[in-house]
Amino acid sequence: MTDATPTPATEAGATPDAPDYDAMTRDIADVPAVEVITTVAVHLLSAAAVNLGLDKPDSEHKDLDEARKLITALAGLVTASATEISSFHAAPLRDGLKSLQLAFREASVVPDEPGQGPGEKFTGPVFG
Repeated sequence: MTDATPTPATEAGATPDAPDYDAMTRDIADVPAVEVITTVAVHLLSAAAVNLGLDKPDSEHKDLDEARKLITALAGLVTASATEISSFHAAPLRDGLKSLQLAFREASVVPDEPGQGPGEKFTGPVFG
């Protein structure tokens, strides 16, 4: 005879052959803050680059309005967290941010005034 008492896994609809996702995932409390911050920053950098059309020539993903939002969010994150994550981690993020800001200015039909570009309220005017 088998025991018909449901287990939490079978109550949730999981099968006995299903992987144990709790065992496979990393507890968020164990992830250092610097790792979370830099991971989010890299995602923002990547998404902004794609929206600037930097992923490939004649990219169909070019959307400067979306890129502006992502660059501004990245600038706020990098500026606010720079003292917390140390120069070792912040410097490459600042370099990437500046590159995106300059690429945005170059891609714009009507460039923003210095200090008015995406994220420049956090970083100050960006010049090439």
